[in-house]
Amino acid sequence: MGMVFLRAGLTSLGLLVAVASAACSSKESTPAPSPQPAVAAPAPDAAPPSAPKGDDYDKDEYIPAEFKTGADRWRDTGIYVDGRFVGLLSWAELPLALQPVWVKVKASAPKRYGTSDTGWRWAKERRYRFTELLEALGLDLAKVKEIHVYGPKYTDTVVATGKDLRSKAAADFMFRFGGGVSGKAIPVVPERFGNGRSPDKISSVMIYVEKQPPVLERNVGFFLDGELQEGVPYFGTPLRGGVRVYMDDRLVAYIKRQDLPEPQRTQDGEPQWKLFDYLRSRGVSVDSVVEGWVVRQEKWQEKLTREELEAAWFQASAQAKGHIEVGEGKAKAQSLILRSRPVAMAEVPTPDPEEL
Repeated sequence: MGMVFLRAGLTSLGLLVAVASAACSSKESTPAPSPQPAVAAPAPDAAPPSAPKGDDYDKDEYIPAEFKTGADRWRDTGIYVDGRFVGLLSWAELPLALQPVWVKVKASAPKRYGTSDTGWRWAKERRYRFTELLEALGLDLAKVKEIHVYGPKYTDTVVATGKDLRSKAAADFMFRFGGGVSGKAIPVVPERFGNGRSPDKISSVMIYVEKQPPVLERNVGFFLDGELQEGVPYFGTPLRGGVRVYMDDRLVAYIKRQDLPEPQRTQDGEPQWKLFDYLRSRGVSVDSVVEGWVVRQEKWQEKLTREELEAAWFQASAQAKGHIEVGEGKAKAQSLILRSRPVAMAEVPTPDPEEL
């Protein structure tokens, strides 16, 4: 009898708690009055607007915070000459003809207890001159009108004229990479060079040789023929994703999955294309190719002989996330470096043990 009474009491208590909780929940869930919508004013010095994320978007790739929204379309640091895409400003895709400038810098070092250790050491940091990059791309400095090195925002752009590039100060107008041999490119701008801007990273490089450069208007952006430029002048939306194919330091093809023609065959359920056949269909002469290198994770990885390249098929599945898979081993490639002469191992881009 006592047990029955206890259970009944507990049941009554549970009902009281449930009623009280429901009352509180009802009170808290009463919607607040909706605020009146505000009219958004255009923000000065705004970042470039975003582009939709297509099939080539690599969801696993690190994207700096400021590039996740407004400037996401500038995720890949492209180089454009008169609106023509000529490659990426990526360490592994720099022309072999471009040599680093070594700068002596202080770096931290272990400091042992009870010793006279200073806690620092001398190291070296690699940098590259913009003028030498232009020459390695085959451009004549005497004919360059302007270079625009975009920062995270349009208005945070280095604008240097041809006269600036041909001055003594241009020797100190350089760039480096955040990870030494990886990561985003960072400009090194001498004081009072060009328009005096010095952004903390590079989102794109525009070079003007024959075409008229757009004009940068303070706190607004670039204008060309009276129109605000929200992409690459003379081109449009910046290229993003895809696989670059270089031949002796020159971009010769650009492979994007959605732009590929009808596949030549299907293997294991994946459409495939013969590599050399595809390149020939894009107007690329492969007769002089003696070897190729697969670039992945910002490094030169596998070397392919002429015979391997001739026999190679490639596929571009959605799972490859912007890469292609080449050859029998299905080597994942973010770019391909083709050469008309063998590259000595000493020439292959590798980190220096003494650099930061």
